[in-house]
Amino acid sequence: MILIGQYDPPFVRRVVIAMRLYGLAFEHRPWSTLGDAAQLVQVNPHIRVPTLILDDGEALMDSGSILNHLNETVGGRHALIARSGPARRAALKISALPTVWIDLCHAQITATLQAFEGDRTQCVGTYWFGENISHADIATICALRFAREVHPDLFNAAHKSALARHAAYCEALSAFQDVVQPLAPAT
Repeated sequence: MILIGQYDPPFVRRVVIAMRLYGLAFEHRPWSTLGDAAQLVQVNPHIRVPTLILDDGEALMDSGSILNHLNETVGGRHALIARSGPARRAALKISALPTVWIDLCHAQITATLQAFEGDRTQCVGTYWFGENISHADIATICALRFAREVHPDLFNAAHKSALARHAAYCEALSAFQDVVQPLAPAT
């Protein structure tokens, strides 16, 4: 089997952890939905991770579907979820909550970026409120940098051109450049 996706998204990570707990061997391809989209679309037209390619070549998409297949593969008492009944439904309910939460966070970030873009397109000055930088500029650009580093798939500069130009301008200032460090890996 081949598991496609970087380990940082929780959808990929939960599949990999289950596969390891099951003792299932797999080849890992740490493809990104952004950087490796051309390769990924060849096996998954939705360009989503995780994608699990089975030994017969079938590609499974969506962590829930993949985990369901893995549970069937290992069977009975080895599965990490009950086969049926209230215990299964309770586990599925809890398992779905993180996905719903993450989807809501993504929707909130996307809506906020759209609002920022709309506001920024109305600005006539170099900065948000004219020719002098303000806390609004600093807060927005700092939050934007964080969001771009943590969720690069949520910010498409081509669709947020006014915001992207403003961010590039501010990030080029020495006050911004002097206060940058790589995102630390989780410990």
